[in-house]
Amino acid sequence: MSMLKEFREFAVKGNVVDMAVGIIIGAAFGKIISSLVGDVVMPPIGVLLGGVDFSNLSIVVQEAVDKKPAVAISYGKFLQTVIDFSIIAFAMFMAIKIMNSLKKKEEAAPAAPAAPTSQELLLAEIRDLLKDKK
Repeated sequence: MSMLKEFREFAVKGNVVDMAVGIIIGAAFGKIISSLVGDVVMPPIGVLLGGVDFSNLSIVVQEAVDKKPAVAISYGKFLQTVIDFSIIAFAMFMAIKIMNSLKKKEEAAPAAPAAPTSQELLLAEIRDLLKDKK
């Protein structure tokens, strides 16, 4: 099998396409959550903490000298990323929890009994005839 043909079979499989769609939607979802955290959640938290802007929090290790920029540990950006991750993880947990509960309800719903096959009907008829003979 040629490598091109093998690659085409791999790329066109449903799992790969589904995964690609999931990654694209996940990236878009990540941007939405980042905006939610940065633009909606963090400003009120900053106000509650006395006007702190988390993105600017840092510890300067070495001051700027001449043309060398300052060396700083930007722990505020790290805090922002941890909060983003926590909200994304919680949102995904809730989405999966809802999907699982819907799936359980679907599985728990009693299925309608299947209509008897023609063979079963014929056997039932024979059984009834044999009962009537006795």
